[in-house]
Amino acid sequence: MMDIREIQAVLPHRFPFLMVDRIIELEPGVKAVGIKNVTINEPFFQGHFPNYPIMPGVLIIEAMAQVACILAFRSGVKGNLAYFMSIERAKFRKPVFPGDQLRLEIKALQSRNDVWKFSGEAFVDGKLVSEAEFTAMVSEQGL
Repeated sequence: MMDIREIQAVLPHRFPFLMVDRIIELEPGVKAVGIKNVTINEPFFQGHFPNYPIMPGVLIIEAMAQVACILAFRSGVKGNLAYFMSIERAKFRKPVFPGDQLRLEIKALQSRNDVWKFSGEAFVDGKLVSEAEFTAMVSEQGL
């Protein structure tokens, strides 16, 4: 549904912090599904952990949040940045390794003006690896 060029037109993130490669489902105001291909070339693998590379859990949540931003921006919200306000019920169930493909499933739980609450789940090969609820505020860049 959205390739990397379309994602970059919506999100301000760039290498090495762009954590979404493709959007495969999008229902404005309701849900979005994104893909993150995890490769050994990711800079965080140099230190997390040498000889046993695991994707940091906070970056999995960041990937979920970036898909959530696309959902909000494609739902008619004005703005081009989103800031975390809270992260709740975060759970990390299985490690994510180089070569894995994350499927990031995001649902909009609530929206009020520029504040959105989402639930997110991350899967590898159909198995739940992480989940969280998070709230974000959408804003114009520079505010």
